[in-house]
Amino acid sequence: MIVFQKIRYKNFLSTGNNFTEIDLTRHKTTLVVGQNGSGKSTMLDAISFGLFGKAHRKIGKTQLINSVNGKGSLVEVEFAIGASQFKIIRGDRPVKFEIWKNGEMINQSSHSKEYQRILEQNILKLNHKSFHQVVVLGSSNFVPFMQLNPALRRGVIEDLLDIGVFSRMNQILKEETNIIKEAIKDFSYQIDIIKNKLSTQKKYIADVKKITNEAITYKETQISTKRSQIDALESENSELSKEIEGKYDDIQNTLSQLHDRKQSLLQYNAQFKQQMAAVVKDAKFYEEHKQCPTCDQDIDSGVRDEKLSTAKSKAKELQSAMGQLAEESDQVEESISTTNDTLSEMRDKQSSLHSNIQQITRLQSEIADFRKDIAGSATADLKEAENDLVEIQDNLSSMSDEKMKANDEYSYKTALGEMLKDTGIKTKIIKQYLPVMNQLINQYLQVLDFYVHFDLDEEFNETIRSRHRDNFGYDSFSEGEKQRIDLSLLFTWRQIAKMKNSVSTNLLMLDETFDSSLDHEGVDNLLKILYTLGDDTNIFIISHKGDILDGKFENKIEFIKEKNFSKIK
Repeated sequence: MIVFQKIRYKNFLSTGNNFTEIDLTRHKTTLVVGQNGSGKSTMLDAISFGLFGKAHRKIGKTQLINSVNGKGSLVEVEFAIGASQFKIIRGDRPVKFEIWKNGEMINQSSHSKEYQRILEQNILKLNHKSFHQVVVLGSSNFVPFMQLNPALRRGVIEDLLDIGVFSRMNQILKEETNIIKEAIKDFSYQIDIIKNKLSTQKKYIADVKKITNEAITYKETQISTKRSQIDALESENSELSKEIEGKYDDIQNTLSQLHDRKQSLLQYNAQFKQQMAAVVKDAKFYEEHKQCPTCDQDIDSGVRDEKLSTAKSKAKELQSAMGQLAEESDQVEESISTTNDTLSEMRDKQSSLHSNIQQITRLQSEIADFRKDIAGSATADLKEAENDLVEIQDNLSSMSDEKMKANDEYSYKTALGEMLKDTGIKTKIIKQYLPVMNQLINQYLQVLDFYVHFDLDEEFNETIRSRHRDNFGYDSFSEGEKQRIDLSLLFTWRQIAKMKNSVSTNLLMLDETFDSSLDHEGVDNLLKILYTLGDDTNIFIISHKGDILDGKFENKIEFIKEKNFSKIK
């Protein structure tokens, strides 16, 4: 239950810079009187502004500030809910909006609309319209329940029965359902993409298999060709090896011996030339000298002739030997040349042999590479493609599972949405309370001496039957009769709220209700109802007919205007 305790306001409408303060719990009944324009209904606008940021009457926000002072408009509303004490401070110029709980201000970091939502949904648990259906009945700019359309009537009843949470749940559920619906669309789109990938991948694998088989056939042909080349080279090397085997060293030895012989012949030739030079020298000496150049003695002619003859004979022998030596040297040179030619042929054959061995090694390496390609590399693309295919299939399976879960969740939330619709759980709850509501409405109508049978259906459309008349609508009745219906509904809503403990409150304000269409008997009957309300109800009757109502209530507040400012007398 909300227990409104105090209202304070200044620079609000016609009030001045000093606070007007009203204790809302001191008396059970309070009569609020004053001349027209003295500020009687200002307290009602102040409570409405403090709680909801707008006046009870249709007054623009900029008009709520006192036009004389033009600033410092401030309203404070204090109330208790259970053990928690709340204070709402709201003002303009400067703008101010604070919610205090047990002496501490609630975090104000959110936007003002969100801050107001916290106040209405989490604390008060009622909105501006529901507040005025339960707390206020006024003749000025007040829209009675019966003048609301069915949707707004439902909103009031939902707040009274505290089932508005189902509407909020339904709104959240709709948002979640839309998200899931979009997710299902996205899953379907992703599944279509994956299926296309799957089809493309299967085609790619078929193409890779075809290309791979062609590649294997080509590589096997290459291996066969290179194997034949190796066989030919090995056969050629076998012949070369036979031709080279054991001969190369013999030729090397022969060539070495020939060079040694050549050196010996050159040495002999040098010795012969030296001997020849000595013989020529001796012969020339005896030919040119008949006397000894040393002792000047004559050389015997016989000795001289003998020496010359010996020298000629020796020279002839040396010439013959040198001729044989030259002939042998030519033979050795020729043998060296022939041997070098043979050695060159051997070396060419050895080079061919080594070249063939290198070609064989290269061909064997190429064969090994081809075999490796056939065994692994040639099928690598196929294996990778098949692995990708498995991954795509796994993705498709996973995405299908996610879509199935989303579909299950969507079905669940759709079923839940049916329950949360106006025709679901809320209607069942309303059906339980409708008989009680109709019973209470008719009881209050009888107390107010208005003997009609009033009935609200599940769509909150009314049926009103008079004793001697057919069905009538609300607009068919006089203003006094309408007011009796409005009062009956007001008290019924308060009683229902109290029973449900939803928007139950201590405060009841009747703004000029006694001044309008109620006759004297209707006023007395209304007073009877007011006196039957519990001690936990604080009633404020705003009226400019204080002379008629004076003395009928526990307390009286009189508003007056002084220097164009409203204040309590």
